[in-house]
Amino acid sequence: MRKQILPATRASVKFIHDQCSPQPKYRGFFHGVREIVREQGLKGTYQGLTATVLKQGSNQAIRFFVMTSLKNWYKGDDPNKVINPFVTGVFGALAGAASVFGNTPLDVVKTRMQGLEAHKYKSTWDCAYQIMKHEGPLAFYKGTVPRLGRVCLDVAIVFVIYDEVVKFLNKVWKTD
Repeated sequence: MRKQILPATRASVKFIHDQCSPQPKYRGFFHGVREIVREQGLKGTYQGLTATVLKQGSNQAIRFFVMTSLKNWYKGDDPNKVINPFVTGVFGALAGAASVFGNTPLDVVKTRMQGLEAHKYKSTWDCAYQIMKHEGPLAFYKGTVPRLGRVCLDVAIVFVIYDEVVKFLNKVWKTD
């Protein structure tokens, strides 16, 4: 549901890692982008593009599949059954949780590909291979618990707002 602007995302991940280092080298957004372009060319601002596309694509596919499946299950044989916003929120939280478990491995790869150590990897696939080889499969789920709390709430709120806006528009703007 969120659109990422890749060069800015790449730069922001690098800035976060840079600011956590003992000797930060970037003095701000424009300085950082200029340094990335100077050191790595324009290509450097798009490092991690494949991982980002895979992560965002799987993220939305999982969320919408789970949400639609839960709503269809809840409505059963009555496609006109109204779903309470609280129920929509619970379904949204479950869809968010499914997306976290389903794409955290891609998020870990994406973050590594966009971080300060990105130069260690030849490609997205090489990054995933290196993580598996040197850190094992559990490394793909680093940060799952904090992400789970944030994403479940975020997705629940977004789906509730979306459904309520659609209900309102259907009342105000008749299309039949």
